[in-house]
Amino acid sequence: MKDIDAIAVLGDPVRRRLYEYVAAQGREVGRNEAAEATGVARTLAAHHLDKLTEAGLLESGSRRLTGRSGPGAGRPAKVYARARAERSVSLPGRDYRTAAELLAEAAEQAGLDDLLNEAARRRGEALRGAEAPCGDLAEAMRMLAARGYEPHLERRDGAGGTEGVEGTGGTEGAEGAEGAEEVTEGETAVVRMRNCPFHAVSERFPPLVCGMNLALLEGLLGADGPVRARMDARPGECCVVVEPSENVVEPSKNNDD
Repeated sequence: MKDIDAIAVLGDPVRRRLYEYVAAQGREVGRNEAAEATGVARTLAAHHLDKLTEAGLLESGSRRLTGRSGPGAGRPAKVYARARAERSVSLPGRDYRTAAELLAEAAEQAGLDDLLNEAARRRGEALRGAEAPCGDLAEAMRMLAARGYEPHLERRDGAGGTEGVEGTGGTEGAEGAEGAEEVTEGETAVVRMRNCPFHAVSERFPPLVCGMNLALLEGLLGADGPVRARMDARPGECCVVVEPSENVVEPSKNNDD
């Protein structure tokens, strides 16, 4: 019942807004920032953030937010980030995770990767239904947000440097989707995802589950459309990214012969 108690903490609407904001940032957030973003007083934000930490939904620490160190740098401030622990509630109790891990183990041992990927691609196509392939990154972000991937936009300038990151700004990814529509000429952009819906199983069977995830998103986004999914693993994030098809770099041809 511990998970029920933790999730029940989110019943307070202010507390839930604070949790959603911190979770969407993918980094540590100070009390002032959280209060300003959610439109509540700092003291009230501090109270609710600490309650979320006590419930195990957030983790807290301290660091100097000024970016300076040494004399005059100011006192360290308390900061918060989403807890790594996973919470789930099922009434009556169910154990789908064990079933998923057993099926993944059997598929891996039997070498069923290709069959699993084909099934995942078909499922993605079924989820998309009769809709045309995904039209752009903004649409992709809304689709991914609806399925719990927590997408965020990463922009790069022509030299390959990262210029900025747009968060999802909520469960529907509205702010991030708007940012995807504002990519300027000379920039490239990819959509990365802070959450992997299959994280628990992918930790034990990464090649199998990450390949399945890629195939699922390929089916969901549609083949030969303006966007594509590809593998690009990064610690702490989903192993797949979504990008415009024109971002694809053709392999150079070797003319040695």
